[in-house]
Amino acid sequence: MIETPPPPVDVVLPCLDEAEALPWVLERIPPTWRAIVVDNGSTDGSADIARDLGAYVVHEPRRGFGAACHTGLSAATADVVCFCDCDASLDPGLLPRVAGPVLDGSADLVLGRRRPTARRAWPTHARLANLELARLIRRRTGLRLRDLGPMRAARREALLALELTDRRSGYPLQTVVRAADAGWRVYETDVPYQPRTGRSKVTGTWRGTWQAVRDMRAVLAEQPVTGSAAAVAGAAR
Repeated sequence: MIETPPPPVDVVLPCLDEAEALPWVLERIPPTWRAIVVDNGSTDGSADIARDLGAYVVHEPRRGFGAACHTGLSAATADVVCFCDCDASLDPGLLPRVAGPVLDGSADLVLGRRRPTARRAWPTHARLANLELARLIRRRTGLRLRDLGPMRAARREALLALELTDRRSGYPLQTVVRAADAGWRVYETDVPYQPRTGRSKVTGTWRGTWQAVRDMRAVLAEQPVTGSAAAVAGAAR
């Protein structure tokens, strides 16, 4: 029996009630790349829609952005893994731009810096919170990032070696902080950011934004973790 080779890139798509956006998002996944839709308790049929459109669907009953992301990472088999929101605010067709430096070995982690295409794409309170977060990241890690973008790419084994523990809104930040502590080469590239389809579950409200900020402050307060992440990332160079 001939085994099917893993896809060149797996795309993890955390999903909570994104039935309206899913068709557009999935049709924009690059050819030969695999979409992994992580259903995080949807009640609008998102999982069935994703499956019918050819995505690989896994379920994570624990609510939380980090829980969904990590379940998707654990389900991935490709050497390189991308993450992207599933609400049509970011175009998965641009993922090769983000993943390119990881695929060619010139970067260990690439983040898509969001560039709003309309004022309503990024609420003022969320943008201000992001600016403050960028300042705190520079102070904690030395990385001069301008955004903690949800579109990102890295090698699967290196990400797993980071031993990420946050399962809420702090997951993207913990990825960056632990990557920096491990000496990863972390870069940004601009990506258009458009108004999302449907209602935001996190930063669409002041309460959601405040909860995200609390989660991220807890991550920034962590002591540096030593481990195998630096060795795994270095072996891939």
